Amino acid sequence: GTGAAGMASVGAWKKCFAQNKAAPFMLVVFVGAPLSQTIYGMILMNKIAEVAVNGQYFWGMGILGGLAMGASAMMQGKAGANAADALAETGKGFTNYLTVLGVIETVALFVMVFLLQKVDVFVG
Repeated sequence: GTGAAGMASVGAWKKCFAQNKAAPFMLVVFVGAPLSQTIYGMILMNKIAEVAVNGQYFWGMGILGGLAMGASAMMQGKAGANAADALAETGKGFTNYLTVLGVIETVALFVMVFLLQKVDVFVG
């Protein structure tokens, strides 16, 4: 996700420089947005590792959670790429674009919370 948003931001800045417009530094927000999914994955991984010490393994939950959070980060990066292009071109809509990224972020949060709850249910 960060790669897609980063490449689009660099391209948007290039367009701004070519047109002698100010290049908005706010595009960095779109590049960094997908990084939070890494933190959610680490939280889930630490919880699963904690219960694995007691002999309980949750491979499926770890793989499912990782894939879902990774997909969320990828989609957030693609949305961030389009947001970067739009903001650099128009200079408007930052809050709207950030809202879209927040909605996509919610998918990863839900995955983390639901799987953490399931780990607790299975562990007892």
